[in-house]
This record gives sequence, C-alpha cells and structure tokens, in this order.
Amino acid sequence: IKFLPMFDRVLVERLAAETVTKGGIMLPEKSQGKVLQATVVAVGPGSVNQKGNLQPMSVKVGEKVLLPEYGGTKVILDNKDYFLFRDADILGKYVD
Repeated sequence: IKFLPMFDRVLVERLAAETVTKGGIMLPEKSQGKVLQATVVAVGPGSVNQKGNLQPMSVKVGEKVLLPEYGGTKVILDNKDYFLFRDADILGKYVD
C-alpha cells in the first residue's frame, strides 16, 4: 500500500525497543522505555504559508529522527504500526 501524507505531515516507523541490556539482562515489556527514535517512511509536500508559497519539509525519506515522547497519530498499514507527526513536532534528526 502506498501512503502519502498530506501537507506538512511525516509518516515514521519507530525503531524497536531494546529487549536486552548491555550486560545481557533481558528486559520485560513493562520496563522497556518508549522509543523516541524513528525512521522517516513518507513525507507530505509541505505546508503553504500566508503568502501562498510552499514551505519545504525539513526531513526526507530514510532519515532517522527524534520524536517527542507524546503525540502523533497511530496508523496501521500492512499490519505494521506507523505514526503521523507534523513536521514542526519532530525534535531533530540524526546526522552521520
């Protein structure tokens, strides 16, 4: 299924939570922290400002980003969980 977010929305897939500590201890689901890192899967065309000009998106498909702890809209596509965020809600992106 192809999915294209509207306006300034970004579709992301959260990275999997760590299930084992560095010391090798298995973590139960309840003690695993919420994963705030995600990979950008799709981006909308951008938002239109008051003058009618298109504001370009600040992230591109494939980039790794830092998400806020709360927010986003959960979307299920092909039995996988994705989240929709506005471009301005994304806290930052990881650079190599």
